[in-house]
Amino acid sequence: MHLPPLTIAGFTAPFPLIQGGMSVRVSTSALAVPVANCGGIGVIGGSGLPVDELQADIRKAKAATSGVVAVNIMYAMKDFYQLVVGSIDAGIDMIITGAGFSRDIFKIGREHNTPIVMIVSSPTLARLAEKLGAAAIIVEAKEAGGHLGTDIPLRELFPPIREAITKVPLIAAGGVTNGYEMAEMMDKYGADGVQIASRFVLSEECDVADAFKQAYLRAKKEDIVLTSSPVGLPGRAINTPFVKAMHDGEDMSTRKCSHLCLKKCDHHYCINERLMMARNGNIEEGLVFSGENIYKMDSILPVAEIFRQFKEQAESVYREGRGFDPVN
Repeated sequence: MHLPPLTIAGFTAPFPLIQGGMSVRVSTSALAVPVANCGGIGVIGGSGLPVDELQADIRKAKAATSGVVAVNIMYAMKDFYQLVVGSIDAGIDMIITGAGFSRDIFKIGREHNTPIVMIVSSPTLARLAEKLGAAAIIVEAKEAGGHLGTDIPLRELFPPIREAITKVPLIAAGGVTNGYEMAEMMDKYGADGVQIASRFVLSEECDVADAFKQAYLRAKKEDIVLTSSPVGLPGRAINTPFVKAMHDGEDMSTRKCSHLCLKKCDHHYCINERLMMARNGNIEEGLVFSGENIYKMDSILPVAEIFRQFKEQAESVYREGRGFDPVN
């Protein structure tokens, strides 16, 4: 059976998949455009970028596709509202936000007729987001990469939120690596779609350094760890030499920060610099955010092939209204 499309406000993605918006400069237009062209929602990671750079990348994406393009901006960013308004001015289709909760963002969305999609990790925040006017809600569980708002697995976290949310689309995120798991979340758990990030790092179009992708391919299950972040939330990452040194108690503090990008930063290291090191191929000193299940991935594929596999796998087992047929 064909998977249903995902409609958020006035935008419809033929394939119910949102590509996670990974910062800094991991999810750019180079990745978002082919995702949108394949029928998903392509997402640019907007956190940690100058407003003008983000606007230029949004305009580049919008000029290159007729599909749906969103931007992900962390509420923890000091210039959160400038990035949001700048994205709207550049013509973005929708705003996705998390790592904190903004009430004001919904007012901005209404004023500019721009859908706001909220990332949450609890039924309480999900209900609040729906009440305030979220166009869709993403449930992000502990298997996700990057900053985490919960230690609860997706299959435990999703059901109570599904029960609480009735008016807007609800998207499952965290650890989904193939189409069988996508179908499971939609058919068995009632998700309206899924958000997937780590699998798209291992795409040909993701324009991080090859060393970054090779770190994903080499990672074993035990190499994926939780680490601290200056944002004030735990983060899931690969256990690089930098992360190991920090866990061993070495001083990684930033004595002079040139970015000053966060509302609140404990400065025990500069996250912007460490993410950029990794993005550019310095895995020894960089911070490599990743999902919990990247050890299951073993290939770098074109975005179109990732979609083909997800579609084939998901639709081979998706049985809306008749239960999920597990595939081993």
